[in-house]
Amino acid sequence: MLRVFCLVFGYVFGLFQTGYLYGRMNHIDIRNYGSGNSGTTNALRVLGKKAGLIVFIGDFFKMVLACLLVRLFLKGDPNTDLYVLYTGLGVVMGHNFPFYLGFKGGKGIASMAGLLVSMDWRVTLVCAAVFLGTVIITRYVSLGSIFVVILFFIQMVLYESMGAYQVAPGSRLEFYALAGVLTGMAIWRHRANIRRLLAGTENKLWGNKKKS
Repeated sequence: MLRVFCLVFGYVFGLFQTGYLYGRMNHIDIRNYGSGNSGTTNALRVLGKKAGLIVFIGDFFKMVLACLLVRLFLKGDPNTDLYVLYTGLGVVMGHNFPFYLGFKGGKGIASMAGLLVSMDWRVTLVCAAVFLGTVIITRYVSLGSIFVVILFFIQMVLYESMGAYQVAPGSRLEFYALAGVLTGMAIWRHRANIRRLLAGTENKLWGNKKKS
C-alpha cells in the first residue's frame, strides 16, 4: 500500500504544471506553441529566459518537496529510498500526463533533476556536469537530457549495489526496475527529438529556429 500511496502522492504534486500556469498568466496555452509541451525548454523558447527559469524552479521543487516529505515521513524504513523513487515516478507521471489537461504535459526533465538531488548529490554532480558539457558543446538540450537519464539509471544501479541506499535486499530488483522505468519514460518522451537528432534537424538551444 505504501508503494501506491507514494505513486499517488507524487502524482498529485506533479499536477502542478508550472509552464502551463505561467503561460496562462501570459494569456496563452504554451502547449499550442513551439514543441507543444509545457516544460522548461519550450517555456524558454516561447516566453523567454525569465519564463524558462521560473518553470524550471517550479518543476524542480515540486519533486524535491514531494520526495522530502516522503523521506521524512518514512525515515528509518528499510525501503525509504525505494519509496522516494516511487514518489519520483509519481511526480514525473503527474507532470507528463496531467489528467485535467488531457494527459498532455511536459517531458519531465526538470522534475527528474529534482529527483537526482533528492536521491544522491554524487549522481547530481555527475549528471549536471554531463548535461552542461553536452549542451555547451552540441547546443542540443534534448541530447543532454537523454544522457542524463541514462547516467541516472547506471548510477542508481551502481550505488545501490554498493549499499548506498536504504533498500531492503528483497527489493533491489524492484529498485532497479523503477529506475529503468523512469529512464525509459524520459527517453520515450524524447522520441521525436531522437528522430530529429538522427536526421540532423533537431533544434539547438540557440542558433536556429527549427521546431524542438
